[in-house]
Amino acid sequence: MSYAGDLELARRCAAGDEQAWERFVLEYRPLLYRAADALDASGGARDLADSLYADLYGLAETGAERRSLFRYFQGRSSLATWLRAVLSQRYVDRLRAGARLEPLPDDDSVAHRDEGVRTDPPDPDRWHHVALLRQALGRAIEELDARDRLRLGCYYAQELKLAETGRILKESEATVSRQLARTRRALREKVERRLREDHRLSDAQIAECFETASDDPGPLDLRDMLGDTVPGHAARKKSEPDRSIR
Repeated sequence: MSYAGDLELARRCAAGDEQAWERFVLEYRPLLYRAADALDASGGARDLADSLYADLYGLAETGAERRSLFRYFQGRSSLATWLRAVLSQRYVDRLRAGARLEPLPDDDSVAHRDEGVRTDPPDPDRWHHVALLRQALGRAIEELDARDRLRLGCYYAQELKLAETGRILKESEATVSRQLARTRRALREKVERRLREDHRLSDAQIAECFETASDDPGPLDLRDMLGDTVPGHAARKKSEPDRSIR
């Protein structure tokens, strides 16, 4: 079976063709979300689907050429099959990374766990570290340029849809999605670097910060951090799944 059409779409997206990206987002975003929900019915894998856009578009390092993940697609299968495989591998990688951070239990803790009793005390610094995470995220957001802050404010704080955000910024829906993915990645990198360099947190402590914030995102309310970013647009009630930037 020939997948020449899929290969051509991937080639055009890798080259930054706006029309190709609009078609890709329209046709393949629902597929990626369905694949993510199949991996984790709670919606916990959707952030992987969202972050995939940045790699597919290709983020250039300083002074380097933009390199798109699409360059690995050779047309040996359909683009849909390849995307599901990439997403599944990232989900497996995340599970493996999480497993490496789990301490080995001793005999007593195993016995109590089997009885349904949790014996490990919470890390007394855990919420202090979350406070540091909030502080680092706030500073990282402040360092964004005005357009990136506006885009974040529209989508996360005001909870506008991609198309509505695009109309405000005069961008296509595909561009909004791609730029949000780029900004999410940049924010995470800045936050991790600040926690590591300024506060001397270990990789395990940083991972715990994000895990705690994922369990209880209240301390990271972007409405407070971004403020009234879009005049005339009141923040909507949270009726949709949390749009986490983590």
